[in-house]
Amino acid sequence: MIEAASVLFHCLQLASAMLLIGGCVFLAIAEQKGSASGHTWPTRLKQTFPWLAVTLLLGLFGLLATTTAQATGVPENAWNPQAWLDFLQKTRVGLIWTLRAVSAFAVLVIVLHVRISSPAQWRYVVCASAATLPLAIGSLASHSAAEEQAISATASYALHLIAASVWFGGLPGVILVASTTTTESTAQRSRAGEVLSRFSALALPTMVVIVVSGVIVANRMIDTNYAGLVATTYGWLLILKLMLLAIILVIASRAKSVWVPSLKEIQDTAAAGSRKLRAWVRIEFILAVLLVIVATLLANAVPAKHDMIDNWPYPFRFSIDATWGDWLVQTIVLTGLVLLIIAGMMIVLGRKKQWGTSWRITAPTVLGILGLGATLYPISVQSYPETYRKTPVPFDAISIANGAELFSANCIPCHGPQAKGNGVLAKTLPKQPVDLLTEPHTAMHTAGDFFHWLTYGRFNGIMPAFGEKFSEEERWDLLNFLHANSRGYQSRIIAPRILPEQPFMATPNFSYAAHDGSSGTLKDFRGKQGMLLVLFSWPESRGRLDQLRAAAASIAAKNTAILAVPMTDMLPSELATIVRDMPFPVVTQGAHEISKSYALFRRTLSIPDLIGEGTSPKHMEFLIDRFGYLRARWIPNGDGSVWTDMSMLTQQIAQLNQEREILPPPGDHVH
Repeated sequence: MIEAASVLFHCLQLASAMLLIGGCVFLAIAEQKGSASGHTWPTRLKQTFPWLAVTLLLGLFGLLATTTAQATGVPENAWNPQAWLDFLQKTRVGLIWTLRAVSAFAVLVIVLHVRISSPAQWRYVVCASAATLPLAIGSLASHSAAEEQAISATASYALHLIAASVWFGGLPGVILVASTTTTESTAQRSRAGEVLSRFSALALPTMVVIVVSGVIVANRMIDTNYAGLVATTYGWLLILKLMLLAIILVIASRAKSVWVPSLKEIQDTAAAGSRKLRAWVRIEFILAVLLVIVATLLANAVPAKHDMIDNWPYPFRFSIDATWGDWLVQTIVLTGLVLLIIAGMMIVLGRKKQWGTSWRITAPTVLGILGLGATLYPISVQSYPETYRKTPVPFDAISIANGAELFSANCIPCHGPQAKGNGVLAKTLPKQPVDLLTEPHTAMHTAGDFFHWLTYGRFNGIMPAFGEKFSEEERWDLLNFLHANSRGYQSRIIAPRILPEQPFMATPNFSYAAHDGSSGTLKDFRGKQGMLLVLFSWPESRGRLDQLRAAAASIAAKNTAILAVPMTDMLPSELATIVRDMPFPVVTQGAHEISKSYALFRRTLSIPDLIGEGTSPKHMEFLIDRFGYLRARWIPNGDGSVWTDMSMLTQQIAQLNQEREILPPPGDHVH
């Protein structure tokens, strides 16, 4: 009940503010012509302004009551003034509401002044500007304001609302003007046409702004979760909103190009155009009201990128990554796109040349259906209920290490020790296991696909089901290992020298505790410091550790931390020798998981290490930028003595420090 009331009050305050903005803009651009013609519609339109201002205030107070009840979890607080006051004083949303209420009171004062004052364009501009404040301030409490780039996201959302207000709020004025054309003379009807032409000239660029800003806002709310368009409440509401907008645009286009110009024609033509204009503008306004209601529901829905798709309802999905490598797919898809272009050209030419029905409608329809089929069918792949399920287990060193142990104990006979599909039983199977190392299967399929196969098996039992043998967390651990293993193979192109401005390899997070009492995670360094992660063996790495000990101060001065991780279990005496006067942390807890997961990034172009169980080098160093991406790597037995020249290493660090943020920090989960 509270939720429904909240949506109602949200819709009331939104619609009233939009109508005020649009009504004032309409009067600012059209009242002079209307008054010169002796029309009464300007007075009738202004009479609605005080009621709209009062409705805005009532909507805001209703929103305060319902929001307080929702925030406290106590429905009775919806009519408890003390709870309202606490909410206003103690929350950021309460502060935003206060600012909105103050601006709404200012709008009421300005509206009353406009109502009793003589007509003046500047008064309408001031009133419209004031009415934008409650909307603009309200956007600070929207989903957009919670984005990482909150300023630009909020500005886009506020611009979308204001532009929509200019169009939506102007429709009542259009209806009033159109209604006055029934019994007027040709001259008066022509002047009404001039009024509507002025609004149409403004409506076109306004609609462009609405569409562009709406695309920006929707893209932020969807991010990469485009499947959410057809599997979440947000997605369905967005599709409904777009459908309503498409119908409205068709009506508006027809009004601008045909019905409004007809008002300036001869009597019979003008009368017919006037009737159609009145009827269709009313329909447009009804659709616009529905659009505002849907937009209100959309603003209160969980954004698609944050919604969980636990049960994908379709047996297929579209994936370019999984299909585009086949030349036949490329050919069919491109053919389909050509057919769609031809269909569009036939529609345009058919209207221009006034072709017959079969050529103007039937032929483009058939070509369009064939084009859509040829474009979409080849890029469709099988999907499962779990396909878009988000991984609940973080992509970190602990999960990867656990997954590696599960893989070794259960999957090696078929998939091979490195998941290359070359296990001892592989050749005896009716279907060969796929190469999960060098082929991009983890990029072509979702984590949910792999989870489904692990749970229920695949290929009629050739791959067994592990749903009863492994817990759900263990299955996600195994998936994290497969992703890390695949990324490790992709990292073979990483060298001791960074590729400027080209971060691409996301690093697994890890937790650690060190000999000096420090502890934390890799994520703690994001946005603050880069890291030189040193995986060492003892005593093989003695000389390198001494070298780093001597250079630690200069490296730290370049805003880069050093973290040393033993790759094998250390005797207490060995650890005591290593950490004596050590100026940087040596990991004592979490070392096994870190070395196990980062050893997957051992492959180089010169040492691909694809045969057998693989051999981890005795010493590896990883240079991770302050945004969480692996940028350079040094393995002495493959890269030689490159980083023993400390000036070379510090040069790479200095180069990373000069880079701006190019990609957002890596996500905590695989997809």
